[in-house]
Amino acid sequence: MTGRPEHGGTEHGGTEHGGTEGRAAAPAGPPPAGAPGPDAVVGAGAALAARLEEAGVRWVVSSMVDMGGVTRVKCLPVGRLAAAAAEGTGAPESWVAAQGNGEFALPDSVGGSVGDLRLIPDLDALTACAAAPAWAWAPTDQYRQDGTPHPACQRTFLRRMVTLAEEAGFVAAVGSEFEWFTASGQDPVVPLHDGPSFSANALSLGRPLLEKVLSALEAQGMPVERFHPECSPGQFEISLSPAPPLQAADRTVLFRHTVRTVCAELGLRASFSPIAWAAGLGNGSHVHISLRDREGRNVFHGDGGPAGMSATGEAFAAGVLAELPAITAVACPTVLSYERLRPGHWVGCYRAWGHENRETALRFVQGMTGVRERAANLELRVGDAGGNPYLVLGALLAAGLEGIAQGRRLPAPLQVDPAVVGEDGLARLGVDRLPRTLDEATTALEASSGLRDAMGTELHRTLVAVRRAEARQDAEKPLEQLVAEQRWRS
Repeated sequence: MTGRPEHGGTEHGGTEHGGTEGRAAAPAGPPPAGAPGPDAVVGAGAALAARLEEAGVRWVVSSMVDMGGVTRVKCLPVGRLAAAAAEGTGAPESWVAAQGNGEFALPDSVGGSVGDLRLIPDLDALTACAAAPAWAWAPTDQYRQDGTPHPACQRTFLRRMVTLAEEAGFVAAVGSEFEWFTASGQDPVVPLHDGPSFSANALSLGRPLLEKVLSALEAQGMPVERFHPECSPGQFEISLSPAPPLQAADRTVLFRHTVRTVCAELGLRASFSPIAWAAGLGNGSHVHISLRDREGRNVFHGDGGPAGMSATGEAFAAGVLAELPAITAVACPTVLSYERLRPGHWVGCYRAWGHENRETALRFVQGMTGVRERAANLELRVGDAGGNPYLVLGALLAAGLEGIAQGRRLPAPLQVDPAVVGEDGLARLGVDRLPRTLDEATTALEASSGLRDAMGTELHRTLVAVRRAEARQDAEKPLEQLVAEQRWRS
Protein backbone atom coordinates (compact mmCIF):
# COMPACT_ATOMS: atom_id res chain seq x y z
CA MET A 1 0.00 0.00 0.00
CA THR A 2 1.15 3.52 -0.68
CA GLY A 3 1.27 6.40 1.75
CA ARG A 4 -1.28 8.49 -0.15
CA PRO A 5 -4.27 9.41 2.01
CA GLU A 6 -7.86 8.43 1.49
CA HIS A 7 -9.55 11.75 0.93
CA GLY A 8 -13.25 12.12 1.41
CA GLY A 9 -14.94 14.70 3.53
CA THR A 10 -18.13 15.74 1.84
CA GLU A 11 -19.87 18.71 3.33
CA HIS A 12 -23.05 17.68 5.08
CA GLY A 13 -26.41 19.11 4.13
CA GLY A 14 -27.35 19.50 7.80
CA THR A 15 -30.63 17.84 8.63
CA GLU A 16 -32.44 18.49 5.40
CA HIS A 17 -33.90 15.05 5.09
CA GLY A 18 -33.98 13.28 1.74
CA GLY A 19 -37.36 12.56 0.24
CA THR A 20 -38.99 9.27 -0.64
CA GLU A 21 -39.03 9.60 -4.41
CA GLY A 22 -38.89 6.22 -6.11
CA ARG A 23 -40.43 4.45 -3.15
CA ALA A 24 -43.80 2.75 -3.19
CA ALA A 25 -46.29 3.71 -0.50
CA ALA A 26 -47.78 0.74 1.33
CA PRO A 27 -47.79 -0.56 4.88
CA ALA A 28 -45.01 -2.98 5.86
CA GLY A 29 -45.11 -6.64 7.01
CA PRO A 30 -46.53 -8.17 10.23
CA PRO A 31 -48.14 -5.24 12.01
CA PRO A 32 -47.60 -4.34 15.67
CA ALA A 33 -50.51 -4.37 18.10
CA GLY A 34 -53.24 -1.96 17.00
CA ALA A 35 -52.02 -1.78 13.40
CA PRO A 36 -53.85 -3.17 10.35
CA GLY A 37 -54.26 -6.95 10.43
CA PRO A 38 -53.01 -9.58 7.96
CA ASP A 39 -55.89 -9.05 5.54
CA ALA A 40 -55.06 -5.36 5.24
CA VAL A 41 -51.38 -6.16 4.70
CA VAL A 42 -52.23 -8.68 2.00
CA GLY A 43 -54.56 -6.21 0.34
CA ALA A 44 -51.98 -3.45 0.32
CA GLY A 45 -49.32 -5.85 -0.95
CA ALA A 46 -51.58 -7.04 -3.76
CA ALA A 47 -52.36 -3.48 -4.81
CA LEU A 48 -48.68 -2.61 -4.82
CA ALA A 49 -47.83 -5.75 -6.81
CA ALA A 50 -50.43 -4.80 -9.41
CA ARG A 51 -48.89 -1.34 -9.81
CA LEU A 52 -45.42 -2.85 -10.11
CA GLU A 53 -46.55 -5.34 -12.76
CA GLU A 54 -48.18 -2.53 -14.72
CA ALA A 55 -44.83 -0.70 -14.63
CA GLY A 56 -43.04 -3.76 -16.00
CA VAL A 57 -41.57 -5.13 -12.76
CA ARG A 58 -41.56 -8.92 -12.72
CA TRP A 59 -39.37 -9.86 -9.75
CA VAL A 60 -38.48 -8.53 -6.31
CA VAL A 61 -35.17 -8.98 -4.55
CA SER A 62 -35.59 -8.78 -0.78
CA SER A 63 -32.43 -8.43 1.27
CA MET A 64 -30.91 -8.51 4.71
CA VAL A 65 -27.34 -7.60 5.67
CA ASP A 66 -25.71 -10.22 7.88
CA MET A 67 -23.31 -9.64 10.77
CA GLY A 68 -20.38 -10.16 8.41
CA GLY A 69 -21.56 -7.30 6.19
CA VAL A 70 -22.70 -9.39 3.24
CA THR A 71 -26.08 -8.63 1.68
CA ARG A 72 -28.06 -11.88 1.55
CA VAL A 73 -31.10 -12.06 -0.70
CA LYS A 74 -34.33 -13.94 -1.22
CA CYS A 75 -36.00 -13.25 -4.56
CA LEU A 76 -39.62 -13.75 -5.54
CA PRO A 77 -42.01 -13.13 -8.45
CA VAL A 78 -43.87 -9.88 -8.00
CA GLY A 79 -47.12 -11.86 -7.69
CA ARG A 80 -45.82 -13.33 -4.42
CA LEU A 81 -45.18 -9.93 -2.85
CA ALA A 82 -48.47 -9.76 -0.93
CA ALA A 83 -47.93 -13.16 0.67
CA ALA A 84 -44.34 -12.31 1.55
CA ALA A 85 -45.44 -9.07 3.21
CA ALA A 86 -47.92 -10.93 5.37
CA GLU A 87 -46.07 -14.11 6.28
CA GLY A 88 -42.46 -13.59 5.24
CA THR A 89 -39.97 -15.66 3.32
CA GLY A 90 -38.25 -18.47 5.15
CA ALA A 91 -34.52 -18.62 5.84
CA PRO A 92 -32.41 -20.60 8.31
CA GLU A 93 -32.25 -18.87 11.68
CA SER A 94 -28.49 -19.33 11.53
CA TRP A 95 -28.40 -16.52 8.94
CA VAL A 96 -28.37 -14.05 11.83
CA ALA A 97 -24.93 -15.43 12.76
CA ALA A 98 -23.48 -15.60 9.24
CA GLN A 99 -19.85 -14.65 8.70
CA GLY A 100 -18.58 -13.00 5.55
CA ASN A 101 -17.46 -16.34 4.09
CA GLY A 102 -20.89 -17.93 4.55
CA GLU A 103 -19.97 -20.02 7.59
CA PHE A 104 -21.84 -19.56 10.85
CA ALA A 105 -20.63 -18.48 14.26
CA LEU A 106 -23.36 -19.90 16.40
CA PRO A 107 -23.96 -18.76 19.97
CA ASP A 108 -26.08 -21.14 22.02
CA SER A 109 -29.29 -19.28 21.20
CA VAL A 110 -29.01 -19.71 17.43
CA GLY A 111 -29.28 -23.33 16.47
CA GLY A 112 -27.56 -24.47 13.25
CA SER A 113 -30.04 -26.36 11.09
CA VAL A 114 -32.88 -25.91 13.60
CA GLY A 115 -35.08 -22.83 13.57
CA ASP A 116 -36.72 -20.68 10.92
CA LEU A 117 -36.26 -16.99 10.26
CA ARG A 118 -39.02 -15.06 8.53
CA LEU A 119 -37.82 -12.21 6.30
CA ILE A 120 -40.58 -9.61 5.96
CA PRO A 121 -40.13 -7.05 3.15
CA ASP A 122 -40.75 -3.46 4.18
CA LEU A 123 -43.14 -2.29 1.47
CA ASP A 124 -42.75 1.34 2.54
CA ALA A 125 -39.11 1.11 1.48
CA LEU A 126 -39.64 -0.91 -1.71
CA THR A 127 -37.92 0.74 -4.67
CA ALA A 128 -37.94 -0.01 -8.38
CA CYS A 129 -34.42 -0.86 -9.57
CA ALA A 130 -33.56 1.62 -12.30
CA ALA A 131 -30.44 -0.33 -13.21
CA ALA A 132 -32.54 -3.47 -13.80
CA PRO A 133 -36.05 -2.32 -14.81
CA ALA A 134 -37.70 -5.72 -14.44
CA TRP A 135 -36.71 -5.80 -10.78
CA ALA A 136 -37.67 -4.06 -7.55
CA TRP A 137 -35.82 -4.16 -4.24
CA ALA A 138 -36.99 -4.14 -0.64
CA PRO A 139 -35.14 -4.41 2.67
CA THR A 140 -36.46 -6.96 5.15
CA ASP A 141 -36.97 -7.16 8.87
CA GLN A 142 -36.21 -10.42 10.59
CA TYR A 143 -39.05 -12.12 12.48
CA ARG A 144 -39.62 -15.31 14.39
CA GLN A 145 -42.35 -17.78 13.51
CA ASP A 146 -44.55 -16.43 16.31
CA GLY A 147 -44.67 -13.04 14.56
CA THR A 148 -42.33 -11.20 16.93
CA PRO A 149 -39.20 -9.39 15.72
CA HIS A 150 -36.09 -11.53 16.00
CA PRO A 151 -33.94 -10.10 18.82
CA ALA A 152 -30.86 -10.17 16.56
CA CYS A 153 -32.51 -8.17 13.75
CA GLN A 154 -30.15 -5.31 12.95
CA ARG A 155 -32.76 -3.20 11.16
CA THR A 156 -35.10 -3.45 14.15
CA PHE A 157 -32.23 -2.28 16.37
CA LEU A 158 -31.70 0.86 14.28
CA ARG A 159 -35.43 1.58 14.20
CA ARG A 160 -35.48 1.29 17.99
CA MET A 161 -32.58 3.76 18.35
CA VAL A 162 -34.35 6.24 16.05
CA THR A 163 -37.45 5.99 18.25
CA LEU A 164 -35.31 6.47 21.37
CA ALA A 165 -33.82 9.64 19.86
CA GLU A 166 -37.26 10.98 18.96
CA GLU A 167 -38.54 10.29 22.47
CA ALA A 168 -35.59 12.28 23.80
CA GLY A 169 -36.53 15.16 21.48
CA PHE A 170 -34.01 14.69 18.67
CA VAL A 171 -34.26 14.04 14.95
CA ALA A 172 -31.15 12.72 13.20
CA ALA A 173 -30.04 12.93 9.58
CA VAL A 174 -27.26 10.90 7.98
CA GLY A 175 -25.18 11.66 4.90
CA SER A 176 -23.14 8.82 3.40
CA GLU A 177 -19.92 8.64 1.41
CA PHE A 178 -19.14 5.50 -0.60
CA GLU A 179 -15.79 4.54 -2.07
CA TRP A 180 -15.43 1.55 -4.36
CA PHE A 181 -12.90 -0.06 -6.68
CA THR A 182 -13.81 -0.89 -10.28
CA ALA A 183 -11.95 -3.45 -12.38
CA SER A 184 -12.11 -3.89 -16.14
CA GLY A 185 -10.28 -7.20 -15.86
CA GLN A 186 -10.31 -9.84 -13.14
CA ASP A 187 -7.42 -12.20 -13.93
CA PRO A 188 -5.20 -10.32 -13.51
CA VAL A 189 -7.05 -7.49 -11.79
CA VAL A 190 -6.98 -4.38 -13.99
CA PRO A 191 -8.22 -1.06 -12.52
CA LEU A 192 -10.72 0.81 -14.70
CA HIS A 193 -8.59 3.96 -14.56
CA ASP A 194 -4.98 4.67 -13.63
CA GLY A 195 -5.52 8.12 -12.10
CA PRO A 196 -4.16 10.57 -11.24
CA SER A 197 -6.38 11.01 -8.19
CA PHE A 198 -9.31 13.38 -8.66
CA SER A 199 -8.20 13.96 -12.26
CA ALA A 200 -10.22 14.76 -15.36
CA ASN A 201 -8.34 11.89 -17.02
CA ALA A 202 -9.77 9.38 -14.54
CA LEU A 203 -13.20 10.96 -14.85
CA SER A 204 -13.17 10.55 -18.62
CA LEU A 205 -12.28 6.87 -18.34
CA GLY A 206 -15.04 6.33 -15.78
CA ARG A 207 -17.68 8.48 -17.46
CA PRO A 208 -19.83 5.69 -19.02
CA LEU A 209 -20.01 3.92 -15.66
CA LEU A 210 -20.69 7.06 -13.62
CA GLU A 211 -23.40 8.31 -15.97
CA LYS A 212 -25.33 5.05 -15.68
CA VAL A 213 -24.89 4.85 -11.89
CA LEU A 214 -25.90 8.49 -11.35
CA SER A 215 -28.94 8.15 -13.60
CA ALA A 216 -30.07 5.04 -11.74
CA LEU A 217 -29.63 6.71 -8.36
CA GLU A 218 -31.64 9.73 -9.51
CA ALA A 219 -34.46 7.51 -10.79
CA GLN A 220 -34.49 5.66 -7.45
CA GLY A 221 -34.93 8.88 -5.45
CA MET A 222 -31.40 8.83 -4.03
CA PRO A 223 -30.11 12.45 -4.29
CA VAL A 224 -26.37 12.74 -4.97
CA GLU A 225 -24.34 15.51 -3.35
CA ARG A 226 -21.13 15.04 -5.38
CA PHE A 227 -18.92 12.45 -7.06
CA HIS A 228 -15.33 12.12 -8.27
CA PRO A 229 -12.51 9.70 -9.03
CA GLU A 230 -10.69 8.92 -5.80
CA CYS A 231 -7.03 8.58 -4.84
CA SER A 232 -6.41 5.01 -5.93
CA PRO A 233 -6.45 3.60 -9.48
CA GLY A 234 -9.90 2.25 -10.29
CA GLN A 235 -11.49 4.04 -7.33
CA PHE A 236 -14.52 6.34 -7.30
CA GLU A 237 -16.56 8.07 -4.61
CA ILE A 238 -20.19 9.15 -4.54
CA SER A 239 -21.81 11.03 -1.64
CA LEU A 240 -25.55 10.85 -1.00
CA SER A 241 -27.60 13.65 0.52
CA PRO A 242 -28.68 13.38 4.17
CA ALA A 243 -31.68 11.23 5.01
CA PRO A 244 -33.33 9.86 8.15
CA PRO A 245 -31.14 7.08 9.63
CA LEU A 246 -33.26 4.08 8.60
CA GLN A 247 -33.65 5.41 5.07
CA ALA A 248 -29.91 6.19 4.93
CA ALA A 249 -29.09 2.60 5.91
CA ASP A 250 -31.51 1.23 3.33
CA ARG A 251 -29.97 3.48 0.70
CA THR A 252 -26.54 2.11 1.56
CA VAL A 253 -27.67 -1.39 0.67
CA LEU A 254 -29.42 -0.29 -2.52
CA PHE A 255 -26.47 1.91 -3.53
CA ARG A 256 -24.06 -1.03 -3.48
CA HIS A 257 -26.51 -3.24 -5.34
CA THR A 258 -26.98 -0.52 -7.97
CA VAL A 259 -23.26 -0.03 -8.54
CA ARG A 260 -22.64 -3.77 -8.84
CA THR A 261 -25.57 -4.18 -11.25
CA VAL A 262 -24.43 -1.34 -13.51
CA CYS A 263 -20.87 -2.66 -13.50
CA ALA A 264 -22.06 -6.13 -14.51
CA GLU A 265 -24.03 -4.61 -17.41
CA LEU A 266 -20.82 -2.95 -18.63
CA GLY A 267 -18.66 -6.04 -18.21
CA LEU A 268 -16.96 -4.59 -15.11
CA ARG A 269 -16.67 -5.68 -11.48
CA ALA A 270 -17.14 -3.46 -8.44
CA SER A 271 -15.59 -4.07 -5.04
CA PHE A 272 -16.38 -2.34 -1.76
CA SER A 273 -13.79 -4.39 0.11
CA PRO A 274 -11.63 -2.45 2.61
CA ILE A 275 -8.65 -3.35 0.41
CA ALA A 276 -9.67 -4.47 -3.05
CA TRP A 277 -6.35 -4.25 -4.84
CA ALA A 278 -3.06 -4.80 -3.04
CA ALA A 279 -1.33 -2.00 -4.95
CA GLY A 280 -4.09 0.51 -4.17
CA LEU A 281 -5.65 2.26 -1.23
CA GLY A 282 -8.55 1.08 0.87
CA ASN A 283 -12.26 1.76 0.46
CA GLY A 284 -13.81 3.68 3.31
CA SER A 285 -17.46 4.27 4.15
CA HIS A 286 -17.75 7.57 5.98
CA VAL A 287 -20.87 8.61 7.86
CA HIS A 288 -21.96 12.20 8.57
CA ILE A 289 -24.58 12.63 11.28
CA SER A 290 -26.41 15.74 12.45
CA LEU A 291 -29.07 16.18 15.09
CA ARG A 292 -31.89 18.69 15.59
CA ASP A 293 -33.67 19.34 18.87
CA ARG A 294 -37.37 19.97 19.49
CA GLU A 295 -37.00 23.58 18.38
CA GLY A 296 -35.45 22.47 15.11
CA ARG A 297 -31.96 23.71 15.99
CA ASN A 298 -28.87 21.87 14.83
CA VAL A 299 -27.15 20.85 18.07
CA PHE A 300 -23.74 20.97 16.38
CA HIS A 301 -24.05 24.71 15.85
CA GLY A 302 -24.96 27.89 17.61
CA ASP A 303 -23.54 27.87 21.10
CA GLY A 304 -20.33 28.43 22.99
CA GLY A 305 -19.19 24.81 23.13
CA PRO A 306 -16.13 23.38 21.36
CA ALA A 307 -15.88 24.70 17.79
CA GLY A 308 -19.32 26.28 18.15
CA MET A 309 -21.25 23.18 19.25
CA SER A 310 -24.03 23.35 21.81
CA ALA A 311 -23.62 21.51 25.11
CA THR A 312 -25.94 18.85 23.69
CA GLY A 313 -23.84 18.46 20.56
CA GLU A 314 -20.69 18.19 22.64
CA ALA A 315 -22.28 15.51 24.85
CA PHE A 316 -23.39 13.50 21.80
CA ALA A 317 -19.91 13.66 20.26
CA ALA A 318 -18.30 12.77 23.59
CA GLY A 319 -20.56 9.73 23.92
CA VAL A 320 -19.47 8.49 20.50
CA LEU A 321 -15.82 9.20 21.33
CA ALA A 322 -16.09 7.12 24.52
CA GLU A 323 -17.44 4.12 22.58
CA LEU A 324 -15.12 4.39 19.58
CA PRO A 325 -13.10 1.20 20.29
CA ALA A 326 -16.33 -0.83 20.45
CA ILE A 327 -17.85 0.99 17.47
CA THR A 328 -14.72 0.10 15.49
CA ALA A 329 -15.65 -3.58 15.84
CA VAL A 330 -19.07 -2.76 14.38
CA ALA A 331 -17.82 -0.56 11.52
CA CYS A 332 -14.65 -2.56 10.67
CA PRO A 333 -15.86 -6.17 10.66
CA THR A 334 -13.00 -8.15 9.11
CA VAL A 335 -9.33 -8.84 9.70
CA LEU A 336 -8.68 -7.09 6.38
CA SER A 337 -10.34 -3.94 7.74
CA TYR A 338 -7.43 -3.42 10.12
CA GLU A 339 -4.87 -3.58 7.32
CA ARG A 340 -6.55 -0.43 6.05
CA LEU A 341 -6.49 1.40 9.40
CA ARG A 342 -2.98 2.81 9.22
CA PRO A 343 -1.61 6.23 10.18
CA GLY A 344 -0.96 8.61 7.32
CA HIS A 345 -3.85 7.33 5.17
CA TRP A 346 -6.53 9.74 6.49
CA VAL A 347 -8.67 6.84 7.66
CA GLY A 348 -9.21 8.00 11.24
CA CYS A 349 -7.33 5.36 13.18
CA TYR A 350 -6.82 7.55 16.28
CA ARG A 351 -9.28 7.74 19.15
CA ALA A 352 -9.65 11.49 19.01
CA TRP A 353 -11.83 14.21 17.61
CA GLY A 354 -10.69 17.16 15.57
CA HIS A 355 -12.07 20.24 13.91
CA GLU A 356 -11.60 19.37 10.21
CA ASN A 357 -8.81 16.88 11.03
CA ARG A 358 -9.04 13.88 8.71
CA GLU A 359 -6.60 11.82 10.78
CA THR A 360 -9.03 11.66 13.72
CA ALA A 361 -11.76 9.04 13.87
CA LEU A 362 -14.29 11.78 14.66
CA ARG A 363 -14.07 14.83 12.45
CA PHE A 364 -16.21 17.84 13.32
CA VAL A 365 -17.35 19.57 10.15
CA GLN A 366 -18.37 23.15 10.99
CA GLY A 367 -19.09 24.36 7.47
CA MET A 368 -18.53 27.76 5.93
CA THR A 369 -19.71 30.97 7.53
CA GLY A 370 -23.31 31.57 6.58
CA VAL A 371 -24.33 27.91 6.21
CA ARG A 372 -23.15 26.45 9.51
CA GLU A 373 -26.58 26.08 11.06
CA ARG A 374 -27.46 23.81 8.16
CA ALA A 375 -24.09 22.18 7.51
CA ALA A 376 -22.47 21.47 10.90
CA ASN A 377 -22.19 17.73 11.52
CA LEU A 378 -20.07 14.97 13.01
CA GLU A 379 -18.25 12.57 10.69
CA LEU A 380 -17.29 9.02 11.64
CA ARG A 381 -14.22 8.33 9.50
CA VAL A 382 -13.33 4.89 10.80
CA GLY A 383 -15.34 2.25 8.99
CA ASP A 384 -15.57 0.46 5.68
CA ALA A 385 -18.32 -0.93 3.49
CA GLY A 386 -18.19 -4.30 5.24
CA GLY A 387 -19.86 -2.75 8.25
CA ASN A 388 -23.56 -3.53 8.50
CA PRO A 389 -25.13 -0.05 7.99
CA TYR A 390 -28.01 -0.72 10.39
CA LEU A 391 -25.59 -1.72 13.15
CA VAL A 392 -23.21 1.18 12.47
CA LEU A 393 -25.90 3.86 12.58
CA GLY A 394 -27.66 2.20 15.52
CA ALA A 395 -24.41 2.08 17.50
CA LEU A 396 -23.67 5.74 16.67
CA LEU A 397 -27.09 6.85 17.90
CA ALA A 398 -26.90 4.66 21.00
CA ALA A 399 -23.47 6.01 22.01
CA GLY A 400 -24.39 9.62 21.28
CA LEU A 401 -27.68 9.48 23.16
CA GLU A 402 -25.91 7.89 26.14
CA GLY A 403 -23.44 10.77 26.03
CA ILE A 404 -26.30 13.27 26.18
CA ALA A 405 -27.93 11.39 29.06
CA GLN A 406 -24.66 11.46 31.00
CA GLY A 407 -23.79 15.07 30.11
CA ARG A 408 -20.37 14.04 28.80
CA ARG A 409 -17.70 16.59 27.84
CA LEU A 410 -15.14 16.44 25.07
CA PRO A 411 -11.40 16.59 25.65
CA ALA A 412 -9.37 19.14 23.72
CA PRO A 413 -9.48 18.54 19.96
CA LEU A 414 -6.49 17.12 18.13
CA GLN A 415 -5.60 19.86 15.67
CA VAL A 416 -2.33 18.53 14.27
CA ASP A 417 -1.25 15.62 12.14
CA PRO A 418 -0.55 12.77 14.60
CA ALA A 419 2.61 11.92 12.64
CA VAL A 420 4.03 15.32 13.59
CA VAL A 421 3.34 14.81 17.29
CA GLY A 422 4.63 11.24 17.46
CA GLU A 423 3.48 8.44 19.76
CA ASP A 424 4.98 10.00 22.90
CA GLY A 425 3.36 13.32 22.16
CA LEU A 426 0.00 11.68 21.52
CA ALA A 427 0.27 9.82 24.82
CA ARG A 428 0.81 13.13 26.62
CA LEU A 429 -2.30 14.48 24.90
CA GLY A 430 -4.30 11.43 25.98
CA VAL A 431 -4.74 10.24 22.38
CA ASP A 432 -4.31 6.58 21.56
CA ARG A 433 -4.74 4.33 18.55
CA LEU A 434 -8.02 2.61 17.97
CA PRO A 435 -7.87 -1.21 18.05
CA ARG A 436 -5.25 -2.52 15.65
CA THR A 437 -6.81 -5.97 15.19
CA LEU A 438 -10.30 -7.37 14.89
CA ASP A 439 -9.77 -9.41 18.04
CA GLU A 440 -8.80 -6.30 20.02
CA ALA A 441 -11.82 -4.40 18.74
CA THR A 442 -14.11 -7.33 19.56
CA THR A 443 -12.84 -7.32 23.13
CA ALA A 444 -13.87 -3.66 23.37
CA LEU A 445 -17.29 -4.47 21.91
CA GLU A 446 -17.79 -7.37 24.30
CA ALA A 447 -16.91 -5.13 27.26
CA SER A 448 -19.25 -2.31 26.23
CA SER A 449 -22.20 -2.39 28.58
CA GLY A 450 -23.69 0.63 26.80
CA LEU A 451 -23.87 -1.07 23.41
CA ARG A 452 -24.93 -4.35 24.98
CA ASP A 453 -27.87 -2.64 26.69
CA ALA A 454 -28.81 -0.77 23.52
CA MET A 455 -28.56 -3.80 21.22
CA GLY A 456 -30.01 -6.30 23.63
CA THR A 457 -28.24 -9.43 24.83
CA GLU A 458 -29.07 -11.59 21.81
CA LEU A 459 -27.91 -9.16 19.13
CA HIS A 460 -24.81 -8.17 21.08
CA ARG A 461 -23.63 -11.70 21.82
CA THR A 462 -24.32 -12.86 18.26
CA LEU A 463 -22.30 -9.98 16.85
CA VAL A 464 -19.43 -10.69 19.25
CA ALA A 465 -19.50 -14.38 18.28
CA VAL A 466 -19.30 -13.55 14.56
CA ARG A 467 -16.40 -11.14 15.09
CA ARG A 468 -14.49 -13.70 17.17
CA ALA A 469 -14.99 -16.35 14.50
CA GLU A 470 -13.81 -13.99 11.74
CA ALA A 471 -10.72 -13.12 13.80
CA ARG A 472 -9.86 -16.78 14.43
CA GLN A 473 -10.19 -17.93 10.84
CA ASP A 474 -8.29 -15.05 9.20
CA ALA A 475 -5.74 -13.83 11.73
CA GLU A 476 -2.78 -15.77 10.28
CA LYS A 477 -3.57 -15.37 6.59
CA PRO A 478 -1.17 -13.26 4.50
CA LEU A 479 -2.48 -9.97 3.13
CA GLU A 480 -2.52 -11.18 -0.48
CA GLN A 481 -4.77 -14.10 0.42
CA LEU A 482 -7.18 -11.92 2.42
CA VAL A 483 -7.45 -9.43 -0.42
CA ALA A 484 -8.12 -12.17 -2.98
CA GLU A 485 -10.73 -13.88 -0.78
CA GLN A 486 -12.64 -10.71 0.06
CA ARG A 487 -12.27 -8.66 -3.14
CA TRP A 488 -15.72 -9.50 -4.52
CA ARG A 489 -17.37 -10.29 -1.19
CA SER A 490 -18.04 -6.74 0.01
